[in-house]
Amino acid sequence: MNRNDREFIVQKIRTQYTEKEQTQLDELKELDRKVKRPAAVFAYIFGCVGAIVLGAGMSLIMTDIGNFFGITDTYIPGIIIGTAGIIIAAVNYPIYKGILNSRKNKYKAQIIELSDKIIKS
Repeated sequence: MNRNDREFIVQKIRTQYTEKEQTQLDELKELDRKVKRPAAVFAYIFGCVGAIVLGAGMSLIMTDIGNFFGITDTYIPGIIIGTAGIIIAAVNYPIYKGILNSRKNKYKAQIIELSDKIIKS
């Protein structure tokens, strides 16, 4: 192993143990995460709920699970539940965009101000 490789490895290990200063770039990244994370979490959870509801409707139609719940004719309830799941999945993206845009508008001034400071410095 040559000297440059050793220095690189030593520096990499050393940075793990040194205290990191909070920079304006870190602050900007944190603001960006603060804007995007709630919308993404909502979209993932709401999308999963929609997929589960859709799957429940499909299972009700295609299997005999309805007999377990005492439903003799599972076709109509299965279609209704499956359609509800499709609707949930279909409105997920517009709701996500709405949440994201409202959060962008809320934090826009702070992000623009901080990014201008970083660019000018």
